[in-house]
Amino acid sequence: METFEAIMNRRSIRKFTDVPIHEGRLERALRAAMNAPSAGTQLCWHFIVVVDRDVLKQIAADHKNAHMCDTAQAGVLFVADPTSERFGPFWQQDMGACVQNFLLAVHDMGLAACWTGIYPREQRVEDFRKMFDVPDEFIPMAFVPVGYPDEEKGPVDRFDEERVHIDKW
Repeated sequence: METFEAIMNRRSIRKFTDVPIHEGRLERALRAAMNAPSAGTQLCWHFIVVVDRDVLKQIAADHKNAHMCDTAQAGVLFVADPTSERFGPFWQQDMGACVQNFLLAVHDMGLAACWTGIYPREQRVEDFRKMFDVPDEFIPMAFVPVGYPDEEKGPVDRFDEERVHIDKW
């Protein structure tokens, strides 16, 4: 799949089939995630891969915005490490790029995913921290359920010329 095609056609999918994810695909997507740009190569990320169906169902039950975990075959908790900062607080940008790389890699392999935000919602941060025993100095940032899609969504072109400014506002 071409890069531009992947970017323009990737969509958030909230319904998954019961087909197990082929071995090696999550690792491959995590490799893409870890190749995201990172300020000063701070590499401020950690990941918890969740394949336990009971845990995924618990997330779906506890967090209405993560209801799609109920049918996902796996999920990845993206955890930020602000203690790795050497060049200032760029971890949020680094983590955003990391999640986006993961989403594009998943899409490229015929899988689907949906970015569910955790940070900066304090209650969500604490819920995921407790559920996964994340140390206090780290921040659960996002949870991404993954599986084979059980719904189709067409591409969307969100380009808006009025939001583009040349040389000045």
